[in-house]
Amino acid sequence: MLFLLTNRTRPDLTAAQYGELATLAKQFYASIPADVSLRAEWAAIDQSHNYTLLEAPDIETVRRLQAPFERFTETVIVPVTAISGWTAS
Repeated sequence: MLFLLTNRTRPDLTAAQYGELATLAKQFYASIPADVSLRAEWAAIDQSHNYTLLEAPDIETVRRLQAPFERFTETVIVPVTAISGWTAS
């Protein structure tokens, strides 16, 4: 299944918390599970949000991957499907 994640870093983080967030992100990218595929990632120009399109077996997998970041980010997870014109593909 495809999922679109919208992540917003909490505005009140301390420098130490940003450091923890960076460490978590590095750990995540170094050990992405075999059944998860990052399709694309984007960041807002002002760096207030980032957007990730990923493929995972189910939403529980995505929630489990996102859980360590909850202290530092607000995240919306939306299951999505590709469309072409007005029809789902």
